[in-house]
Amino acid sequence: MSNETIPVYLQENPSKIQRMFGDYYLEYASYVILERAVPHVDDGLKPVQRRILHSMERMDDGRFNKVANIVGDTMKYHPHGDASIGSALVTLGQKNLLIETQGNWGNILTGDAAAAPRYIEARLSAFAKEVVYSPKVTQWKLSYDGRNKEPVALPVKFPLLLAQGALGIAVGMNCLILPHNFNEIIEAAIHYLRGEEFELYPDFPTGGLLDISGYNDGTGNSRLRCRARLDTSTKRLIRITEIPYGTTTESLIQSIESALEKGKIKLAKIEDNTAAEADILLYLPAGADVEKTCNALYAFTDCQVSISPKAVVIKDRKPVFLGVSDILRTNVDNTREILRQELEVQLGELRESWMQTSLEKIFIENRIYKVLEQSNSWEQSLAQIAKKLAPFVKDFFREVTQDDIIRLTEIRIKKIAKYEIHEAEKRIEDLEKQMEQTRKNLAQLTRYTIRWFEGLQKKYGEGRERRTELCTFDTVTRAEAAVENETLYIDEEGFAGYGVKKGTPVEKCSTMSDILTIDSQGVMMVRRVQDKFYVGKKLLDIRVLRPGQDWVFNMIYRDGKEGTSYAKRFRLGGFTRDKEYQLTQGTKGTRVFFFSVHATEEDSSAIRVNVYLKNQFKKLRRPVPYDFGSLRVKGRSVLGNIVTKNPVERIARMMPEPAPQPPAEGEGAAPADAVVEQSEQQTPPPEHHAPLPPDVNEASQMTLDI
Repeated sequence: MSNETIPVYLQENPSKIQRMFGDYYLEYASYVILERAVPHVDDGLKPVQRRILHSMERMDDGRFNKVANIVGDTMKYHPHGDASIGSALVTLGQKNLLIETQGNWGNILTGDAAAAPRYIEARLSAFAKEVVYSPKVTQWKLSYDGRNKEPVALPVKFPLLLAQGALGIAVGMNCLILPHNFNEIIEAAIHYLRGEEFELYPDFPTGGLLDISGYNDGTGNSRLRCRARLDTSTKRLIRITEIPYGTTTESLIQSIESALEKGKIKLAKIEDNTAAEADILLYLPAGADVEKTCNALYAFTDCQVSISPKAVVIKDRKPVFLGVSDILRTNVDNTREILRQELEVQLGELRESWMQTSLEKIFIENRIYKVLEQSNSWEQSLAQIAKKLAPFVKDFFREVTQDDIIRLTEIRIKKIAKYEIHEAEKRIEDLEKQMEQTRKNLAQLTRYTIRWFEGLQKKYGEGRERRTELCTFDTVTRAEAAVENETLYIDEEGFAGYGVKKGTPVEKCSTMSDILTIDSQGVMMVRRVQDKFYVGKKLLDIRVLRPGQDWVFNMIYRDGKEGTSYAKRFRLGGFTRDKEYQLTQGTKGTRVFFFSVHATEEDSSAIRVNVYLKNQFKKLRRPVPYDFGSLRVKGRSVLGNIVTKNPVERIARMMPEPAPQPPAEGEGAAPADAVVEQSEQQTPPPEHHAPLPPDVNEASQMTLDI
């Protein structure tokens, strides 16, 4: 903005410009929050939805109306154009609760849009007529142009906000309230009215599976996971029969195709047969594992989505953050208050009807109408009628007014001639019974509200069973679900990765695998696999870490250049990627003499080694045996048990003795010490890890000469 367009008094006072823009922004933000994006807690509606329902009630004659006509009539109350009205009306119609639809209203499963407003029709449902409207207890205000009246909030006698859900993006805040099951809402309302505990969880029209372990009453720190329902009963076929909330079959298939292109999953073909129900067919290639494919679908596609609800509502003209339970309590209290107001209005109408019927009976039965023939003036007639009525109306709940007397004088002669006293008495008796019942309902308002909810469920609850299954999921990480379609290599220069094609293959991996490396100094590191990364030339072990594996490591090392030698058995434990962990004490000159990896603790405990000491005469040199079965499995940071304080020359693994074979016919048994001598001369094979380059293989055998 140039200075020429700014008034002089504002140029001289720049702080006024700041205040002016601040005020304008606050006014805009307040308008968007209060009048457009966030629903009202009392009726659960945004302003555009409220105006649509008000307009439909005015137009209602029991027949379907063109949506274009409804939109046009609603524009008298909503000043933001037909597009927003039409979109909101279609959304209301797709909820299948307040509006009955006719024509093509789109498909929430496929995401197909509704037909043009001139082709589709709508009318209010019976549920809406019973629950949403009560003009005698509605508070009204003028519309934006002052020509019409519209409700401040509709007197909704049901937790409509929880049944339909709401999504709105305002200035500085957003609202996401998930839909809940119709019958469960009523049951929770009844529990609350009875003073009992209740639980309420979302239910989606698209079905699916819902993990509620992170559901914190729908507040801002809630987090839900919703999954598609996968049918794997057919061989080499995965059928998606229900989709997660917030997705469509089109977006779901796009996410699957994207994962397929990136190599995250393997599929032979995808078919979409969705119509009234979701039906997506995923054909698996030969040899594909169904369980792994399902996990990959959950990890890399929209077959699993995370939802973070945040309940923001308008209450007392201010946005407030509430939990689902608080919204239900507020709505049920509001329902009870509306029912109280309706009962009071009904009681007043019954009393008024009783009084008018009683006055008619007195007026006709006692022939007071003959006063009209004897009086000389209108005023005198009214006075004479009031005088003759006085003895009969002493116990009435209010005084007889001149309007009441005028109404009596307007009774037609035909009605007087055919008047039946018995019918009038029966009518009065019925009115008295109704008044008595209404007084009882007011006296027992909570019980009456419970009965009202029970009647509502009996009338409209059929066919509204829960569609979303509540359960708890095991967490499927992307690393766990990734397809192992790469190979980990290592070369002589100390580089590893799935892109090191000239190296020695280690084992299969995925592009998200974790790689464990342990070097000859006893330094351990876990890192995410890459195309190429440096691991060092001398490794004790390199392997791919997979879920469910619980390796047990055996190790003998010397602490420092001339220190004590220790042995220990340990498990991997927790780790942080790309961080170095010392399996020894880290003293300078430390050497690892023996290292082995085992899948089970039993395999680890079966290992025995021979420890050869230095500075002994060769003829007298005898190895010292050591059994790892004498050690307990502990954490990786323990010091270990002392093997020897003497200098160690080398350590060799004892080979297990073969089972004795019966001697051949005519031959004697082999000498007992022949097996031992042979076992010491053999080179111990690598333990349970993949083949490594020459340097690494030599280290992994762990017969080291110092």
